[in-house]
Amino acid sequence: MQAILLPVKDLSLAKRRLSGTLPQETRTRLARAMLEDVFCAVAGMRTRVPVFVVSSDPVALAAARARGWECLTESMQHSESRSVDAASRTCAARGITTLLRLPIDIPLVRPADIEAVLSASPPAPGVVLVPSRSASGTNALLRTPPGLFPSHFGPGSLHKHLEEAGRCRAHTRLLRNPRIELDVDDEPDLRALAARNDLGEHTAAVLRELHLGRRAAHR
Repeated sequence: MQAILLPVKDLSLAKRRLSGTLPQETRTRLARAMLEDVFCAVAGMRTRVPVFVVSSDPVALAAARARGWECLTESMQHSESRSVDAASRTCAARGITTLLRLPIDIPLVRPADIEAVLSASPPAPGVVLVPSRSASGTNALLRTPPGLFPSHFGPGSLHKHLEEAGRCRAHTRLLRNPRIELDVDDEPDLRALAARNDLGEHTAAVLRELHLGRRAAHR
């Protein structure tokens, strides 16, 4: 059985790498808007699969419950990798055989993009990776089984995940998807996001309200 896992950090502390560009209140508003757009994309899929949200953030957990998704509540997140691996073990114990981890800062993503990653799932042991825009990070990670190898999110994660897949002799597929690849970590990412005309509606509304599109585009 396939499922989707959405790890969410404490949004009140979101996007620290943008601290030189945006105050925390604005970063939190932007993070919540991006989360809502990703949640809408997942909810809009034609293919219905279980969705798990692992988080300590009350806003994220409330949004997940409102959609009938399974909440894996944390007291705090020590690291995304640890959270994803613990949640993956829980999902496997509940009969999930293939698990797709998606971040919540990819507001360009559409339901068809997610369905394409799920459809690319190879036989076990198998992995599908969608890199970040820089081709160094991992923006989507699908594993069959969910605990096939440990997560290594952070700098250089794509190479680390490919190495893990090789050690497991996993069937590995590397997909490129420009909407999944654009996550928002730093100011160049923000400028790239602001230049797009296909933003999710919640993220677009925040950028318009804060005039971030014009400001980011001309920096």
